[in-house]
Amino acid sequence: MDFIAFDFETANASRNSAVSLALTVVRNDQIVDEFYSLLNPQTDFHWRNVQIHGIHAADVVDAPTFAELWPTIAPFFAPDKLVIAHNAAFDNSVLKASLLANSIHIPSYLSLDTVRVAKKVFPNLANHKLNTVADYLQIPLDHHHNALDDSVAAANILLNINQQFGPNIVQPFIKVI
Repeated sequence: MDFIAFDFETANASRNSAVSLALTVVRNDQIVDEFYSLLNPQTDFHWRNVQIHGIHAADVVDAPTFAELWPTIAPFFAPDKLVIAHNAAFDNSVLKASLLANSIHIPSYLSLDTVRVAKKVFPNLANHKLNTVADYLQIPLDHHHNALDDSVAAANILLNINQQFGPNIVQPFIKVI
């Protein structure tokens, strides 16, 4: 299975306030590359978001803006690419809002939400939060709400589900964005 797992953290409730982004690249059922960057959202930070992810305004002063980073990550968001996230609705909305805020064309790509797949294959879990599913599958998640750790965990969740249940289980959950 080939796909890219991604995760954003935001400065506040606004979807176009990304402060970090991570991509985990999977080829032939193996994690082959990882990418992480802080982002300068050029907006205010809400204390609750800082409490969740630990990224402060001072941490991103010299970080690239989303628009500056986009040319580097754009190739991962293409019509033939499967891009997954745990709670993909959130991460896809951050990507879309960030693109719109910067007047950048919104690409089409394939999306899969590991929360939805986990609910299907593990219906008896107390909840389907990233840390709960990772713990259940014994997938390390050292720093929950660190974008890189979260994207690696999401990648490993999908790999685990694919290994346990086969690729046909995930096919109905893939949609075009």
